[in-house]
Amino acid sequence: MDKFVKGRYTARMDDSFLLFVIGLRIHQLWKMHLWIPIIVSMQKMIIELYKNKELGFLDMKFFISWRGITLLQYWKSFEHLEHYARQGAIHLKAWKDFNQKVAKTGSVGFYHESYVVQQGAYECMYVNMPVYGLARAGSHLPATGRRETARGRMEGQKPTGTH
Repeated sequence: MDKFVKGRYTARMDDSFLLFVIGLRIHQLWKMHLWIPIIVSMQKMIIELYKNKELGFLDMKFFISWRGITLLQYWKSFEHLEHYARQGAIHLKAWKDFNQKVAKTGSVGFYHESYVVQQGAYECMYVNMPVYGLARAGSHLPATGRRETARGRMEGQKPTGTH
């Protein structure tokens, strides 16, 4: 279990970034032979991404629900993610396998969402939490001074020269 950091903190990213949400939903739980290989492939990709930070991957968290898994990932840019999706050998094999063996069965659903977050167009707060989420992907800062309020954090993030 991660040790928590006592107090109020926020996060900062020096540039724009990509928030990528990806997951699967298991429609037919009894067809484990179809969905377990997807989870194993996801784990292999995560290991590859953490070992190769030059790919543009920053950090991630995963969440388990009753019928699926969701990964919340932070990337340097959409271009980094797209390059990995088109060039990453582990990803390409997993995507090909999914489309050939699973997609047409309807046993498992798959989704992803991509959000480009412009520099300064976000706000976050962590109270008595481990370094988490955006703070793990970027910088973890005390929520003091202009960072004490949501408005102050949002306005304090704006790049110079903006209104």
